[in-house]
Amino acid sequence: MRNLYLFLVLITSFSINGQTECDDANYYLVSAYSHVKSSYDANNISHLKYYANRSVESLNLSKKKLSSCDCAAAKEFADKAIILLSKVEAAKTYEDGRFYVKQGRDLSKESVIAIDKCMTSTKTENITNLDALSDLEKEQQKLKQQQEALKLKEAEIKAKLAEQKEKELELKKEALILNYQNAITSNIKTYNETLKSCNCNHQSIKNVDDLEGVTSKSIEELKVYYVNNLKTLASTYLSELSLCSK
Repeated sequence: MRNLYLFLVLITSFSINGQTECDDANYYLVSAYSHVKSSYDANNISHLKYYANRSVESLNLSKKKLSSCDCAAAKEFADKAIILLSKVEAAKTYEDGRFYVKQGRDLSKESVIAIDKCMTSTKTENITNLDALSDLEKEQQKLKQQQEALKLKEAEIKAKLAEQKEKELELKKEALILNYQNAITSNIKTYNETLKSCNCNHQSIKNVDDLEGVTSKSIEELKVYYVNNLKTLASTYLSELSLCSK
């Protein structure tokens, strides 16, 4: 009887430890799938890349747990998803990035299904031994599930905060671009009116601002870009004015 009791204790211990690894792997895989869905639903390449990278981070974390969880199918899908989603960062266009995200999303979904099957199988095989768990052990499992729910909620909150910060940065960039463009427009108007009043036979000075190119620049890059643009316009004006005096 004593040997049987020890045997049940050992089996229960192994089951709990193995299940904990699978639970952790499941959490990271679900988190990865949540991020890659957000990436697929993103309406710009910046958000698409951000959430794709978050998904890769969660997938990499899941691999450490999957090795102990012994769920080869989930690990295989996770590895394939990592390979595809890692290509998103180097994508030049939104469409190219979304192509990889779509495939990564499908593979990530398959990994979640696979880990769920592994966990279901493990629970089924050990159901007889789990009957020996005490009320305290069941309560610990309940607490573990609550902790997982809190972790997922925390991940969602962090993702929303990151998105909010990115939106604030975009608004700041838009305001900066508008200020510089207004300054450029005002300078060009003044330059052309001055040259005209001097009866110079000159070519009209025009803005060469590439609006499509500036949107992907950082705040510091924008400042350098527009300062150089203003310098170029001023240099062009001085050259035209110098020709006028001859």
